Amino acid sequence: MFGKHPKKALFYVEKGLSKTEIFNKTGQTVGLYNASFEIYEGEIFVLMGLSGSGKSTLLRCLNRLIEPTSGNILIDGEDVTAVDKDRLREIRERKISMVFQNFALLPHRTIIDNVAYGLEIQGIAKDERYRIAEEVIERVGLKGHEKSKPSQLSGGMQQRVGLARALATDPDILLMDEAFSALDPLIRSDMQDELLELEENMQKTIVFVSHDLDEALKLGDRIALMKDGVIAQIGTPEEILTNPADDYVSRFVAGVDKTKILTAENVMKRPDPVVSIRSGIEVALKLMEIHGRSSIFVVDANKRLHGLLMVDDAVKGLKEKKQISEILTKNFPITSPETPLQDLISISVKTDKPIAVVNANEKLVGTIVRGSILSALKKVEEDEK
Repeated sequence: MFGKHPKKALFYVEKGLSKTEIFNKTGQTVGLYNASFEIYEGEIFVLMGLSGSGKSTLLRCLNRLIEPTSGNILIDGEDVTAVDKDRLREIRERKISMVFQNFALLPHRTIIDNVAYGLEIQGIAKDERYRIAEEVIERVGLKGHEKSKPSQLSGGMQQRVGLARALATDPDILLMDEAFSALDPLIRSDMQDELLELEENMQKTIVFVSHDLDEALKLGDRIALMKDGVIAQIGTPEEILTNPADDYVSRFVAGVDKTKILTAENVMKRPDPVVSIRSGIEVALKLMEIHGRSSIFVVDANKRLHGLLMVDDAVKGLKEKKQISEILTKNFPITSPETPLQDLISISVKTDKPIAVVNANEKLVGTIVRGSILSALKKVEEDEK
């Protein structure tokens, strides 16, 4: 609660008055209320909403740049709201780093000294902090600019420096406050891609503030959509798009092209039936007969995909006394669970065979036929009416 008499505001919040009504009665501003949630290790958790919704306030409460009026903030079981100044400084130095919208670089320092600043605060020797800083600078694609000053770099490059500085201390948690919103659209998209690549390699826990829905949908493992200091809904991008909690969320996501957001995982069916590569052709034909199929995917004992068996090839192979492995076809589309529905449409029009959905371990996790895609598109159209 912002103001000199926060308890007055708390009283009226508990009575159910709106943010505007409370301000008119008390002169106190409700920054956040009843924001209760968990963030999972290694995920990108996006706080989003319109200007004034409380997203940046919530982010800055996590490291106590803004002091919460009441409540608790637990990081690995430790209540950050209860620690003294020395322990809070230690948490900020070693456990949490922050990337700001306006870069917040030190203009008189070189890039390597900006990146190494957090390590310097920690008392790390110069040679060691430079070694670490050089590694991180290379990781964010700025090798060769170590001796430059911030004013010599573009906006996108300066934001990379800010990100490198945050990463240099090897924190568990990255707080990013509208980190890309000051960048041009193309540079912003590139930075989003680079953040996703860094996250895949480094597995940090990232709390990312954005007012841009497309950015939130692209980056977020989960999204907390905020309104007037309250969390309206928390969910995956798919959950928020397909099952909005209320009219506000529905209006917020209206107009989003859901074919870019829904993925193979949302439309695939269980891969049943499948046949083992060690089975006979008779078993495969029987399964196709029972399930009314003209083809069947062939897997090993670990569900790894080996190929697709077509009914005509199976009948011919049975007559010629061949093994399943000899008559498989590899001529069918394979995709990952993350493939957008929009891309699946393009794949499906080029084939009359089912699409195999395979995970990173080459295991068959689902199948998609053209009817599944059409059903998903029909649902998208109904949701948009």
